[in-house]
Amino acid sequence: MVAASILIVDDEPTNLSLLTHVLRPEYQVRAANSGASALRAAAGEPRPDLVLLDVMMPGMDGYTVLWHLRASPATADIPVIFLTALADDLDEERGLKLGAADYITKPIKPAVLLARVRAQIDAKRARDWMKNQNAILEAEVARRMVENDLTQRVSIRALAHLAETRDPETGNHILRTQGYVLQLARACASIPVSPPHSTTARSTCWPARAPLHDIGKVGIPDHILLKPGKLTPEEWAIMQTHARLGSNAIELAERDIETPLPFLSIAKEIAHWHHEKWDGSGYPDGLAGDAIPIAARLMALADVFDALISARVYKPAMSFAEAREIIAAGRGKHFDPDVCDAFLGGFDEFVAIATRYHEAA
Repeated sequence: MVAASILIVDDEPTNLSLLTHVLRPEYQVRAANSGASALRAAAGEPRPDLVLLDVMMPGMDGYTVLWHLRASPATADIPVIFLTALADDLDEERGLKLGAADYITKPIKPAVLLARVRAQIDAKRARDWMKNQNAILEAEVARRMVENDLTQRVSIRALAHLAETRDPETGNHILRTQGYVLQLARACASIPVSPPHSTTARSTCWPARAPLHDIGKVGIPDHILLKPGKLTPEEWAIMQTHARLGSNAIELAERDIETPLPFLSIAKEIAHWHHEKWDGSGYPDGLAGDAIPIAARLMALADVFDALISARVYKPAMSFAEAREIIAAGRGKHFDPDVCDAFLGGFDEFVAIATRYHEAA
């Protein structure tokens, strides 16, 4: 083990020589003969593991030196033992209140000095070990959180791509709608949410769950899902069941793990209610206004905008301008007015997202 480093601070050369002689066999010793030089040495490298600090020095006394040591983040954790000829309890109390770890009176007794120094060095090493362990633990927790988040995202994308195999014309729909929801979440951060979610959670959590909005389409028969013409009323009723199918599948997953997870709850909200309309004319539950979860309101506009500008087996793609007009006309009817305003106010960014993930011909 590398010997601990001790900084001795005393304006008397005789005291410095004596202390150095006693400590040098076991420790790396440096000396400073003034408060100013002590502060420079303490802040330099290698950082001392312990400071032996004389109280009575000309210019800057030991109390002032200790105050500066504690005020600097670089030296705040270095233990300090005061050395003093003062035997007054009030002087000792003052030093301890300022943050001194111990107090040794002069004349110095070598055995006492070594015992007190060893105790402080051992205590500091124990604190440093604990701090390192905590840092390692925090790093591991952070790594696992990143890994868990990545696992969630990959799992969500895998499920979304599975649904996409049933409806291959959607292509980059997942990436585009994620981008739209992210943009809307940031713009709509002030909209009240119950239960509340932070702005950060909105901007990172909701878009990550957006790909599961149409997961229920795996349960829709091909002759309906891929029909090139207009659906009959009966077929349309079956198509509408994809919202419940998706949310039910996610709910079953929640039951399997027996522990509520926010990311599944939000994914379920999006899947279940992204076809609801602000005026209550949507499906599957006919929810209206604020009764529609905010994440589903964002998804509703993102999904419709992308559907409008994308070619499907039953329709050609619209221009961005045409899609914008339709979205604007749906303000307060199909779409939450605040969400619609956020879309219209940041329209250029939505066009940029659509262009970035444009389908290859």
